[in-house]
Amino acid sequence: MKIETLKDLFHHELKDLWSAEDQITRALPKMIDAASDKELLTALSEHLKATREHRRRIEAICEEQGWGPRGHKCVGMEGLIKESEDLLKDDLPTEVRDAAIIGAAQRVEHYEIAAYGTARTYAEKLGLTSAADRLQTTLEEEGEADRLMTRLAERRINFEAMVD
Repeated sequence: MKIETLKDLFHHELKDLWSAEDQITRALPKMIDAASDKELLTALSEHLKATREHRRRIEAICEEQGWGPRGHKCVGMEGLIKESEDLLKDDLPTEVRDAAIIGAAQRVEHYEIAAYGTARTYAEKLGLTSAADRLQTTLEEEGEADRLMTRLAERRINFEAMVD
């Protein structure tokens, strides 16, 4: 895809986000299987549902613009997911594994927060109000997912991982 205008860049960003969300929908079930803490399991399961909705929103925005969301691979997300999968292959104590899952999930959230903020700003500049609103909704949901992971880590899971 040749990028010559802000609209081209917006299209590229949406393809990148769709790929990231698609990769996350395949990675989250592995994290869910590896997690043991009930609240963490619930948070990850709920985020899997939200991620599927985020992917649908991107598809709807692309459709409105006459674009397809596929055809690009988000290598940034691919790297974050590979890093987390490599860590989870290690034989970690249960509590440490839960803490590692939170750290991996937050890295993914921070990547998404940056990407959604960028895409939303492009949509605003292009006068695509509906797209900007949907991207803002997703941005807020990603921020809440990050804050939930922080609460789980700081209130209990990281402390449990400290026990020898």
